[in-house]
Amino acid sequence: MKNKEKIHHHNHDNNPPHGHMGHDHHKMMIEDFKKRFWVSTILSVPVLLLSPMIQEFFSFQLIFKGNLYVLFALSSFIFFYGGWPFLKGLFSEIKKGAPGMMTLIAIAITVAYVYSSAVVFGLEGKMFFWELVTLIDIMLVGHWIEMKSVLGASKALELLVSMMPAEAHKVHGDHIEDVKVEDLKKDDIILIKPGEKVPADGIIIEGESYLNESMLTGESKPVKKTIDDEVIGGAINGNGSLKVKVKHTGKESYLNKVITLVQEAQKTKSKTQHLADKAARWLTYIALTVGITTLAIWLLLGYDFTFALERMVTVMVISCPHALGLAIPLVVAISTAVSAQNGLLIRNRTAFENSRKISAIVFDKTGTLTKGDFGVTRYESVTDKFSKDEVLKLASALEQSSEHPIAIGIVKKIKDLQIAIPKAKNFNAITGKGVEAKVEGYDVKVVSPGFLKDENINIPKSAYSNAAETVVFVIIDNELAGYIALADEIRPESFGAIKKFKENN
Repeated sequence: MKNKEKIHHHNHDNNPPHGHMGHDHHKMMIEDFKKRFWVSTILSVPVLLLSPMIQEFFSFQLIFKGNLYVLFALSSFIFFYGGWPFLKGLFSEIKKGAPGMMTLIAIAITVAYVYSSAVVFGLEGKMFFWELVTLIDIMLVGHWIEMKSVLGASKALELLVSMMPAEAHKVHGDHIEDVKVEDLKKDDIILIKPGEKVPADGIIIEGESYLNESMLTGESKPVKKTIDDEVIGGAINGNGSLKVKVKHTGKESYLNKVITLVQEAQKTKSKTQHLADKAARWLTYIALTVGITTLAIWLLLGYDFTFALERMVTVMVISCPHALGLAIPLVVAISTAVSAQNGLLIRNRTAFENSRKISAIVFDKTGTLTKGDFGVTRYESVTDKFSKDEVLKLASALEQSSEHPIAIGIVKKIKDLQIAIPKAKNFNAITGKGVEAKVEGYDVKVVSPGFLKDENINIPKSAYSNAAETVVFVIIDNELAGYIALADEIRPESFGAIKKFKENN
């Protein structure tokens, strides 16, 4: 029977991202904090203008019939709407038996609101509505910025997710069926064609090829894979076809484990954040103790209850540190965002904070000090029939449609030289060895050193140098015509970075 294949264009956008629902929930929470902040801030303006203490401080008057009731209504809305996340956080922290920042904020705004409301309805004293609304506004913006930074860092995860193809070629006996990646099961047999992405972790049972795992491991040089070797989902296959037995899918896959590690790191708190929570817990105890002590002392000194109560509320409201509630989220936000923008995925926040104590750095060369992609370093002709540029041109015709890193490097070089790439006909992949095609009437092959050994063709001594290079050979009409050496190029900023590290040590 003939093999039956369904050809589909892979659409990576159809592949649901890892933790998609959690990601959307996080976005909704950000929008919620953003909305609460802007609504509360806009309503805080009339609250400030109507507050007697602000009017006295700036020497102006804004008094009309029922102005205190308007002030109470606006402040009530901000307290319940803007302060709701902190009130909810208070109950959550008390339930866990670990009062922290939310408890401290909630106590401060509740004391300010209840006391100020009592003043509006007849109790003697000063109102703290302006303190209440500004405290809520500041805390809302702090938490909004922090949550935005975490979402920004998770965009790095989306890049990892996009590496997985949407479909796989599942082998059913003598025919092949395209199925969704999420439908794959352990021990399924899948076919991976040249240039395609590996859809799942597995073990090769047939074929050999070179795989680009640079986005997963940082190693830019294609890794040779043969029977019984493991392949990682998300890697890019070279010029060979592979049959792979699926080993891990879904949550068990290598890529998803990496994503899970980063997601868990984003949820964990650093040493500084735990210290801030500890400080907030003690400040809560201190605020309550000092507040009650203040009330008791003024009463013992013979002052009336309303006078003593006003002093107690003042102490408890002032004890809530605006700076602590805003500074910690800002530090986390900025450090997380800047790290993500520079490709640094933080697995452990405490370890990240301790990085300030680093005294020595050991670099991985590939993809760190180097660009992580291949560039042509040398190319030569070994025959009088073709010039070096003609050898490169004919080779580029075979490589122009391939996703292989070596092919990309060759095509990039020919484009840099502004040489037109000819068309290739009768293209064929030589399993695990290279590719061949008809170009401008010539039979052209771009092959590995292994092919030359198999065909008993002598490798020119000049083909290899002391540099860490990958060399491919060009055969034209069954005769060795030249070679192309490629290497991972050094990043232009590497020298400056190492120099700066040495200066700072």
